[in-house]
Amino acid sequence: MRKDKLTHINEQGRARMVDISSKEITEREAVAYACIYMKSETLMRIKEGSIKKGDVLSVSQVGGIMACKNTWSIIPMCHNINLSSCDVKFNLDEENSKVDIYVNTKTTGQTGVEMEALTAASVAALTIYDMCKAIDREMTITDVKLLKKTGGKSGSFVRE
Repeated sequence: MRKDKLTHINEQGRARMVDISSKEITEREAVAYACIYMKSETLMRIKEGSIKKGDVLSVSQVGGIMACKNTWSIIPMCHNINLSSCDVKFNLDEENSKVDIYVNTKTTGQTGVEMEALTAASVAALTIYDMCKAIDREMTITDVKLLKKTGGKSGSFVRE
């Protein structure tokens, strides 16, 4: 296949899932990030555990993990992969009134886990929004991005 051809387009010019059957099985890892800005009162209530819907960060963590496991079902060209792990962590930044979300995903397989990490970070942020929207509709989700990826033919990537 020539490098200038699109990998997700078939001979008829229509979408297809890439055939990864001949790709080497390697350890693959991805780290993604997202953040959600909010009113300082909202952040304090998350920290205190006084949001009426419950423990915001615990629910968000589970939401992120569930999204990671189901990425293949919502992103059209993603493969259903066997995840080795998914870890969702939070940093409460009181100075900037935001929650930083970090997701680390791993697999041993023929395709990477970048989309799974990005989906998990996005859904974790959306879950925080959902849990807190009754008191803060001005929350803003930003900076969803890949921080790092390792493994596979294309090698490693680390955001500067």
